Amino acid sequence: MGRITDTIKVLIIINVIFFAGTMLVGDRIYQLFSLWFFQNDNFGIWQIVTHMFMHGSFMHILFNMYALWAFGSPIEQMLGKNKFIFFYFSCGIGAAIIHSLVNYYHVESGYNALLEAGMNPENIQQLLETGQYNTSILGSVSKDTLEVMFTAYNTPAVGASGAIYGVLVAFGMLFPNVELFLLFVPVPIKAKIFIPILIAIDLFSGVTGYSLFGGGIAHFAHVGGALFGFIMMWYWKKNQFEQNRWD
Repeated sequence: MGRITDTIKVLIIINVIFFAGTMLVGDRIYQLFSLWFFQNDNFGIWQIVTHMFMHGSFMHILFNMYALWAFGSPIEQMLGKNKFIFFYFSCGIGAAIIHSLVNYYHVESGYNALLEAGMNPENIQQLLETGQYNTSILGSVSKDTLEVMFTAYNTPAVGASGAIYGVLVAFGMLFPNVELFLLFVPVPIKAKIFIPILIAIDLFSGVTGYSLFGGGIAHFAHVGGALFGFIMMWYWKKNQFEQNRWD
């Protein structure tokens, strides 16, 4: 954590430009570049990448860009510019894939439950698009199932968090004994402990639906970014990545 590298600087500038554009232009930018469920009419293939530059609030982009600077700069210095860019976008795309697969599971589970309850495909699609349904269906399908399905179908994912979780994993693997601070724990914790705890919290929240940090968080995107980051770093370390820089 020190001097900001050129690549990190460019990534931060692009994120700020997207955020400013969203604030100035409004929902149209948000609709175009956020990551929607792939069967939603708003989905576009480019969103697998562009969602990484979208943020929902000032605090959202502030925390993500701080983490990108603090943890990304030393990682880029270790990997080199080209390898870091590949790593960063791979983690972000991996996060999008895992997030989308989890959403697909929720939508398909709800869809099949409604079919078994006797609801026809046209009415199910109307439910997905409007959120409206006959309450008599609740005798066969739980309200929670319907809400999770509707949310998965209609809520876009935004933010660089998935890519940054990959960067966090890389930091923990390269600098395991660096001491970090959790906001709610006033003592330093080594990266090799801090980062697994952070990922475990996201996994717990994603599985249980109980979020320690509030709602609207794509927990499985975080886990997906971390997973892809770990796989790449494990492979590169195994094959002595420091001897095979790309720049």
